[in-house]
Amino acid sequence: MKVSVTGLRGIPGVMGGVETHCEELLPRIAAIEPDIEIEVCCRAPYVDPAMTSFRHVALTPLYSPTGRISEALVSTLVGILHARLRGADAVHIHAVGPALFAPLARLLGLSVLLTHHGADYDRDKWGRGAKAMLKLGEWLGLRSANRVVCVSPSLAERMKARYPTRADRVEFIPNGVSTMPPSPQSDADVLAELGLMAGDYVLCVARLVPEKGIHTLVEAFRRSGDTRTLVIAGAGRKDDRYAQDLLAMAEARIRFLGMVPRPRLGVLLRNAGLFVLPSFHEGLPIAALEALACRCPVLLSDIQPNRDLGLPASRYFPVGDVAALAARLAARDETREDGGSALPDTLLDWDEVARRTAAAYRKLKGRRRLRHALTPAKG
Repeated sequence: MKVSVTGLRGIPGVMGGVETHCEELLPRIAAIEPDIEIEVCCRAPYVDPAMTSFRHVALTPLYSPTGRISEALVSTLVGILHARLRGADAVHIHAVGPALFAPLARLLGLSVLLTHHGADYDRDKWGRGAKAMLKLGEWLGLRSANRVVCVSPSLAERMKARYPTRADRVEFIPNGVSTMPPSPQSDADVLAELGLMAGDYVLCVARLVPEKGIHTLVEAFRRSGDTRTLVIAGAGRKDDRYAQDLLAMAEARIRFLGMVPRPRLGVLLRNAGLFVLPSFHEGLPIAALEALACRCPVLLSDIQPNRDLGLPASRYFPVGDVAALAARLAARDETREDGGSALPDTLLDWDEVARRTAAAYRKLKGRRRLRHALTPAKG
């Protein structure tokens, strides 16, 4: 069975929740199901064209523009056509924007697995037309895909309620929890290079985009009087005004590190005094899961996907409430009241997530065999 994966920028080492999800998940599926050939249709501007595979997953850079929603749509269309021409049996589409092309994939004879990472149409950065297109993508994806995976339980329940005739095709498989890769340097050496002290900084890991709410964190930190350093690990588009405005807020105790390699990110998570994620929109936040895995105390906005993690109420603050967040940052002792945030029992490691997703792949394979069996022979 050949599966082409589209809807993401690419792997490995490409920043983004969907990209991290695929980098963790797909090689594990390849290990579990060696008879399934997995190819990632990467967006050429984001990947090294010389890198043709990653841990037994094929990587193919394909044409893509670099312009917000047009980038996702054009690259997905190119990916689906490429999958058909290369003889793929199925496509695994990530996110509801790319799901606009799920009906086309079905018309071309491909089975479709859709992973719904969250209600992208709720992001403030999209205008009315783009939001309508994203909602249409969700509608077409839910109606056309053979199987739909939702990464949070509340999202899965909403999709089942919104599309009751397709409820039997929707399942909840969360983003996984994994340990960070080891650093070639000691934690002390990494922190010394960055000019940081263990426990004496507040960390946020997020792309520099409006829905991550980093501007509210910066404002709250300034109001709080917190004497620690605020460290923000993540990058934005070079031509993006929001990212440029954020970077202009840097000062001695507010530092933007850009995209941080995962081994070094693990050092930052293990030694942070507090991890804060002030998002207005998430699927199931991988950055928060990684902080939890590193036993770092966390403070999250109280949006539903963050509450889906099942943490105590003390781990949340009202989304967008700068004053409330400032008060929580000022109460430094409170942030370490439990000595770190425990992992909820309901969360899964990536190996189990891979096993469950591989089972969804096998269901696609079974449907394809049944369809061939029911097709009358020619002649």
